[in-house]
Amino acid sequence: MKDDEFAIEDELGFEPAVPASATRAARTRTPGKRTLARKLGSAAVLLGTLTATAGAYALFATTSGAADAGATAGDVTAGKQIFETSCITCHGANLQGVKGRGPSLVAVGGAAVYFQVSTGRMPAAGQGANEPRKEAKFNDAQTRQIAAYVESIGGGPDIPSGNLRGDSASVADGGELFRLNCASCHGTTFKGAPLSAGKTAPGLNESTDLQMYTAMLTGPESMPIFSDNQLTPDEKRSIIAYVQTIKASKDPGGSGIDRIGPVSEAIVLWVGGVGALMIAILWIGAKTE
Repeated sequence: MKDDEFAIEDELGFEPAVPASATRAARTRTPGKRTLARKLGSAAVLLGTLTATAGAYALFATTSGAADAGATAGDVTAGKQIFETSCITCHGANLQGVKGRGPSLVAVGGAAVYFQVSTGRMPAAGQGANEPRKEAKFNDAQTRQIAAYVESIGGGPDIPSGNLRGDSASVADGGELFRLNCASCHGTTFKGAPLSAGKTAPGLNESTDLQMYTAMLTGPESMPIFSDNQLTPDEKRSIIAYVQTIKASKDPGGSGIDRIGPVSEAIVLWVGGVGALMIAILWIGAKTE
């Protein structure tokens, strides 16, 4: 028996069943095995978490909440040809983007392409804080072909199809949702409003159902992405129903001057009337002199 074992026996008054040397050896071996087991377990948990997160993203992030429009191989081929002649200079051969010219298109999906191209914002003439709406360069079929090609390479939410506008019963709910989520930027009269850093929230008076839906789905420029957790597909359709219903309805009692209200009409009449009267007074005064 070694010295330390004699010391333990003297202190306890009996000889321990397990020698101290064996205890020390077990203590030096066991932590190493336990540490390795813990590391392997942590790695397995991390790998499982990443796999589950990637699967959930692939399942939900690319969905539009509406039926996706199918694209054929011919659409992808035609879209590639258009992309290589009109888009590749700014967005790169592999959609990776070109520094100082255009952003990456990886994972933006066909929905984002449809919104940007159908509203004439792309192709862009130059770089600026705000890209206004203008006449589209490509027709609807060509726009969908470009979107199909980008979708086939980079993935992301596809162009939704089917009825994207709620029924008349959803207009009231759509109005409430619009005022809570959209009016602060687009205005209660859908005319848009200036934002920070020289940017502007665009008006909605020319927007179609599909353009509004893809905008909510992809969040162009400064607009946030409204996922299905924030606005369900039915709520998106309700907002579209509200906007399109108000745009189509006429103001009772005459012109609402972009729906600012009857007070604006009185102001215009007053300012115009007084201005005309002052001009007449000045003209008569000049004649009498």
